[in-house]
Amino acid sequence: MRLDKFLKVSRLIKRRTVAKDVSEQGRVWINGREAKASSAVKVGDELQIQYGQKIVTVRVERLTETTRKDEAGELYTLVKEEQRPRENDLDWEKQ
Repeated sequence: MRLDKFLKVSRLIKRRTVAKDVSEQGRVWINGREAKASSAVKVGDELQIQYGQKIVTVRVERLTETTRKDEAGELYTLVKEEQRPRENDLDWEKQ
């Protein structure tokens, strides 16, 4: 399944066009490699998605063409969620 479609179906990103844009900005990785919207996603892959200053890592558990909102969370398992320090915060600490 295409990465942009999986992100939409799993509700990790609400719209497929937004998922495509985020991928093209280099903010999504599959198994540690930068991924494009058309990259193939398989069961067992680990996805890292950067939302602003937060990076979410999930493992793909299941692939399906469509899903209901209440079942979308079953398509992946949250591995970790981490905050990235803002560049301004790093500059402040150096002073």
